[in-house]
Order: sequence, then C-alpha cells, then structure tokens
Amino acid sequence: MGKQMTEMLKGTLEGIVVAILAVRPAYGYEITARLRDEGFSDIVEGTVYALLVRIEQRGLVDVAKVPSEKGPPRKVYSLNAFGVDYLEEFWTSWTFLAGRIEQLHHHIEHPQEEGE
Repeated sequence: MGKQMTEMLKGTLEGIVVAILAVRPAYGYEITARLRDEGFSDIVEGTVYALLVRIEQRGLVDVAKVPSEKGPPRKVYSLNAFGVDYLEEFWTSWTFLAGRIEQLHHHIEHPQEEGE
C-alpha cells in the first residue's frame, strides 16, 4: 500500500471498524482478519488494537471479557447506541465526500462536458 493510500485509510479506518462491529461483536484479531478479507491486506493488528482503544475511550462500543481457550480473556467489542449514531454520521459524511470527489474526478477527466 502506498503512502497516499495509507494516509487516506487513517482518516476512514475508524469508521470502517465501527461498520464491521455493526454486523456483529468481535475481538481485535477477528476485526483484523475481516479487514484483510475485505482487501485491506496491509493492516497490522497493532493498528487495529490502538484504534479499538480509541473507540472504547470515546464510548462507541461496549466491551465484554470472554474466556479464551489460550491465554487471558479476550475483549469482545460490540457497538452501542453512541456507536450506531457515529456510524450513521460516518456514512453520511462518506457519501457526501465520495460524491464530491467522484464529481470532481469526472469534471477533470471530461472537461468538455462541463459547458454542455
């Protein structure tokens, strides 16, 4: 992943992780695996764990400690009402930005169509 992609992802990864948790509760490794399955192959677990700490501190998730077969209990994150509100705002912002960027891209790629 290039530097530009990494920087863009930094601004959206929180919303992406919250969206994953909207589907079902998960622990850190599950979230990392899901991101990789969705094509974010360069995401490292440390990034996801740091992000989970932030969204927990912001009150967007509830956390339950679930016994693990190996080692200490796992922290399972589930979206709460604040997280649902955050996700709704994230998708609204994303839709707006994606639309403006796509419109700009179209105008740059097809400038002759502007005056028509």
